Amino acid sequence: MRVLITGAGGQLGRALCSAAPEGAVLRAPTHAELDVADAAAVDAVFATFAPELVINAAAYTRVDEAEGAPEDAARANAEGPAVLAAACRAASAWLTHVSTDFVFDGRQGHPYGAHAEPQPLSVYGRTKLAGEAAVLRELPGGAAVVRASWLYSAAGGFAARMLALMSSRPQLRVVSDQVGAPTHAAGLAGTLWALALRRAPGLWHWCDSGVASWYDFAVAIAEEAQRLRILAAVPPIVPIGSADYPTRAARPGYSVLDKRATEALLGTTAPHWRTALRATLAPLAGGAAPP
Repeated sequence: MRVLITGAGGQLGRALCSAAPEGAVLRAPTHAELDVADAAAVDAVFATFAPELVINAAAYTRVDEAEGAPEDAARANAEGPAVLAAACRAASAWLTHVSTDFVFDGRQGHPYGAHAEPQPLSVYGRTKLAGEAAVLRELPGGAAVVRASWLYSAAGGFAARMLALMSSRPQLRVVSDQVGAPTHAAGLAGTLWALALRRAPGLWHWCDSGVASWYDFAVAIAEEAQRLRILAAVPPIVPIGSADYPTRAARPGYSVLDKRATEALLGTTAPHWRTALRATLAPLAGGAAPP
């Protein structure tokens, strides 16, 4: 099975490559090697590699910077998926596309099902929603769109940023009134492969089990880092409100995803986010390369 993994230089792309099933033949370009919005470049890859399956992990994920660079965000998050979907349709290839909880506004107050009404608050959220629509429009019955929340790994996302800050700052102030569910990259990668191999079409949700605020997540990272002796000491972590930490992009106050349909399809249950965090950080204690 020939599989094209786009955005392979990011934390999810690397996790997808590590989780590839036996027998998969991968082409895994980074953004520098393949701009997914460049139709000619994408067509060239399809002509030479002829993928049967595409997993799109390419995205513009700098949420605040997207507010000042909407064209760049749209190119990666909306135009790129449309180009990939058109190429997959022409080649009869399956597309699994990754999206985000930021397509919701957070006002619902209970977990969002896959068919809840999107209402993005930011350029990032709007461009990701446009990418979803392009994929589902171009490939009805021939693609899966998988929304995930708060993606992280030991080498990227919130966990990596917190570890760096904990080793360099005397105190951290972390927002406590935004609630979601962390998702470790290795777990999402396994789910993306499972859905892709089943050719399960439509919208799906995935995240680790349980809920947390960013403050809860930061405290847990600190506790695990000390327990695993990744850090000898950690600074105090102070909970603050969103109003005390203004950002260019508005973020949903509540973005927990209802993933029960995905768990039922795959016959599995996502680990609690604390369990996944511990497993994600454990390799750092032994000096191994982070997942």
